[in-house]
Amino acid sequence: MEKKQRILLVEDEVKLGQIIKDQFTRNGYKVDLALNATDATKQFYDHAYSLIILDINLPFKSGLELCKEFRVKNKKVPILMLTAIGEVNEKVIAFDSGADDYLVKPFHFDELFVRVKSLIKRTTVTPDESNIIVEDLEINFSTKTANRAGTEINLTSKEFTLLVLLAKNQGKVISKQEILEKVWDFSFDTGTNTIEVYISFLRNKVDKPFEKKLIHTKPGFGYYLK
Repeated sequence: MEKKQRILLVEDEVKLGQIIKDQFTRNGYKVDLALNATDATKQFYDHAYSLIILDINLPFKSGLELCKEFRVKNKKVPILMLTAIGEVNEKVIAFDSGADDYLVKPFHFDELFVRVKSLIKRTTVTPDESNIIVEDLEINFSTKTANRAGTEINLTSKEFTLLVLLAKNQGKVISKQEILEKVWDFSFDTGTNTIEVYISFLRNKVDKPFEKKLIHTKPGFGYYLK
């Protein structure tokens, strides 16, 4: 029997939290609901999770602080911010804190499920995949790590997936639409600048510390790694 995916849901609105939990439970997930940062931290250390869903405004400590702490302890678990705060700068702060995705309330459950499935799927290692090497950049699938010139690059799971997509298509221009479909599993444009934000994050980590730049933009067409 297939093991249920276990999700940590951190939501201080009791009714909304229970509704979200019930929806996921009916779809075959096991969900632990935490109503504040203290309970969330205890749950995080007590159990192994396939995914974490975090609100930002929480009692005792913000979701952004929790995200940073969780990311330090576990670099691989996907973290989705689910919040009413929709400002771009808050999204950037969340991504910089280690979040893999960001969804603004009110939301459609169909979109939430798509994002969750995508995040969990991207953490699954394909055993027969070999390491990818581009110049002095090496991507290791078994450890889900990347290093350049012998220096390990600290990537979130979404950043890692985006880097893999570019590396597998070395030299080929990848459109924003293709990135949405293959990294986020979306066949539609969400109307956000998420892709630009993630490309910026990758450049800061993969290119900025080094003289030679590997990630390039073809204006009006997309991005490529060479």
